[in-house]
Amino acid sequence: MSKRIFTKEQIEELSKNKNVEKCSEKSITYNKDFKIKAVKQYYDEYMMPNEIFEQAGFDLDIIGKGNPRHLLSEWRKVFQNKGVNALNSENRGKAKGGGRPRKIKDKSDKDKMERLEATVVYLKAENDFLKKLRAKRNY
Repeated sequence: MSKRIFTKEQIEELSKNKNVEKCSEKSITYNKDFKIKAVKQYYDEYMMPNEIFEQAGFDLDIIGKGNPRHLLSEWRKVFQNKGVNALNSENRGKAKGGGRPRKIKDKSDKDKMERLEATVVYLKAENDFLKKLRAKRNY
């Protein structure tokens, strides 16, 4: 967790951004649509995390230059393991009994299928990205 404390002016500026759900002195809650768009831009358009955040209207001096890379890494992990719906900010910190769940427990076969389908989509996108990256390196 960051030790950065946002000033009232910084909170006001961040709150004006359409990609921010809410902002406090210690944290920024990004909306789900921005998270999904950021992950897609990373894989589909090969954009760097800082580029994605700058294009979305964030001042890197306020949020921190290393923060976009860390956030995007976390969002990609969530997307890969749990799918698009897990990127919802309302799910943060809601683990049963607190802490990290030991393993994914599917409530039904439908939930398992959705999770597995999301994993397949993610892995296909990752493979496409790696193919394009390899093709660029061969030039």
